[in-house]
Amino acid sequence: MSLDKILSVSGKPGLYQIVTQTRTGAVVESLIDKKRITVGAHSNISILSEIAIYTLTEEVPLREVLKKIKEKENGNPTSISHKDGKDILEEFFFEVLPDYDEDRVYPSDIKKVVQWYNLLQKNNLLGALETEEETVSSEEEE
Repeated sequence: MSLDKILSVSGKPGLYQIVTQTRTGAVVESLIDKKRITVGAHSNISILSEIAIYTLTEEVPLREVLKKIKEKENGNPTSISHKDGKDILEEFFFEVLPDYDEDRVYPSDIKKVVQWYNLLQKNNLLGALETEEETVSSEEEE
């Protein structure tokens, strides 16, 4: 499953995957407890494939950041918790993405990225990062 089908719903914990689209929105399933909910078109949703992290020079797609975390942790859950302190989170993120913009990337953003990575890892969805990369590079070659 690609990151195009995984989203974050504002005001709801965790991540969701799109089950089906409806006339007025979509039916999504929580990756935490597998409960299904309906989100309307007016809901504030963010698709993971469209999220990027600010660096000092450019914006890095979330997919790339998650791949770097996966490499650092060897595909295992992160060595830190999203509930750890600000300094620990920033130190971890600095190891993953050394040139991230500390003025525009807040500790709450780092918490979300760590939490999302662990949720994707727990649900065996990190393999989607590799297949997406191959798809993107093959499209660029054509």
